[in-house]
Amino acid sequence: MAREKVKKLGELLIDFKYITREQLKKSLEHQKDSDKRLGDILLDRGYISEVDLVEVLEFQLGVERADLSKYVVDPSLAKYIPENIAQRYNAVPIAKDGDTLKVVMSDPSDLLAIDDMEMTSNLRVKPMIATKSEISKIMSQIYETFEDSSDVFDSLDYYKSEDDEPEIDELKRMVEDAPIVRLTNMIINQALQKRASDIHIEPQENIVRIRYRVDGVLYEHMTAPKYTQAALVSRIKIIADLDITKRRVPQDGRIAMNVRGLSVDMRVSTLPTVHGEKVVIRLLTKDESLINIENLGFSDHNFRRFEGLIEQPHGILLVTGPTGSGKSTTLIAALNQLNDVEKNIVTIEDPVEYQLAGINQVHAKEKVGLSFANTLRSILRQDPDIIMVGEIRDEETAQIAVRAALTGHLVLSTLHTNDSVSSVTRLVDMGIPPYLVASTVIGAMAQRLVRRLCNNCKEPYQAGIEEREFMGLEEGTTLYKAKGCNKCSNTGYKGRLAVQEILTVDDKVGKMIVKGTDEIDIKNYAENQGMIDLKYDGIEKVKEGLTSYQELARVIV
Repeated sequence: MAREKVKKLGELLIDFKYITREQLKKSLEHQKDSDKRLGDILLDRGYISEVDLVEVLEFQLGVERADLSKYVVDPSLAKYIPENIAQRYNAVPIAKDGDTLKVVMSDPSDLLAIDDMEMTSNLRVKPMIATKSEISKIMSQIYETFEDSSDVFDSLDYYKSEDDEPEIDELKRMVEDAPIVRLTNMIINQALQKRASDIHIEPQENIVRIRYRVDGVLYEHMTAPKYTQAALVSRIKIIADLDITKRRVPQDGRIAMNVRGLSVDMRVSTLPTVHGEKVVIRLLTKDESLINIENLGFSDHNFRRFEGLIEQPHGILLVTGPTGSGKSTTLIAALNQLNDVEKNIVTIEDPVEYQLAGINQVHAKEKVGLSFANTLRSILRQDPDIIMVGEIRDEETAQIAVRAALTGHLVLSTLHTNDSVSSVTRLVDMGIPPYLVASTVIGAMAQRLVRRLCNNCKEPYQAGIEEREFMGLEEGTTLYKAKGCNKCSNTGYKGRLAVQEILTVDDKVGKMIVKGTDEIDIKNYAENQGMIDLKYDGIEKVKEGLTSYQELARVIV
């Protein structure tokens, strides 16, 4: 019996109802004058998504789709397919079984690419399929991890003869040398592989300590020889467009980089110490999942309450918590949810961390007169619907925010207080009359970040006396604890989630604010009306196995 003819990609996309016949016609006409494949043209035109394309190619070619989240990167596989070939074909090896090499490709129909990789590896290539973005992420891991750090340090030996503070001309030469470039790249790339938010390069008396902050916790990653200090710090300063001749004053810089296809915004800060300049690099990747409100760890109850508040037409919504508790990320995610062509949304931030299309974002700069208060006044003349103020820092900013809310604007902002109720009374302490606070503030959310247990290795155990007393649990309750595996860099945790409490300011709470009612009484009333406090929200997430008792005890006193 004759083999059934396989349909062409365009026809399959129509069958799947991903494109129209008219869209296919336009794309095919464009392809006549282009050397691009049809799938790439459809992607460029925005007719389909990467996931749509992979789904149809999987069906058309009969090729297995690779779930890359289930593979632990094996750097040694890079020796079979060099990086330049992997980049050329957008393909990456993920496993070896005897004389067969499993290779994930965005286009497994590229027989020329498969032949080339079989000749290079001297193995039989079994193609699998994934999206280009998925392949890009795992590619950066396998090829950057392949470089042995000991090789990098060995190549730095000739700096031993250099002075602790070389002359500027000598420094300019050193920072362009391949060994220092490789060391700097290795530090940044390995930080990205570890999902670090910050890199700390700290001169000590006899070494240079490199630490990474991962999921909010600092740990030592490596040490570099002391004689590399001057060149390493200067290399980073040059990348960030800072002045390498100024070693005795703090400096701040910023630069956007593309690291292995990943867009990274680096904020660099230097600080002179007794052992030399300390450098901290904040790494901000353009990760869309961070600005999705559904990924912030809300319980169903709190999600409904928060969504109800941000959909109000006017009023002030406060997000409160200590530094590093994810307040700004929560506000940006809220704006992303509210972003609409019919709304004029303006933000004042210091600095702008996540750039959102369709939203007008202003970087506050006190030195040039762009303070929060001055900028907020100007924004009110820009016909805004929604305003986000990075932080209410003083009475003047608070007064303007209140005025904005009174005149029909929705204002989102942050404060540094311990819980939701105290954030409302903090405005009164700033000098805002209680009746204005009561009539403008629609709600306040307190937030803390806890590390998320690694789903691959977390271990169940029976809650002990300490856990039962802290969380009010019954004997025999099963909880989960961190263990550690390759997927979480042996920390037992991967990612973070928030614990929250949300105060809704109803008429009763408003009257209590006007009367100057004690915070404890306001909190008791709010809990009777359905507010879940921080500790209880955290307890529920510990019981669900999302985080550990140790994490909750770390952030909730």
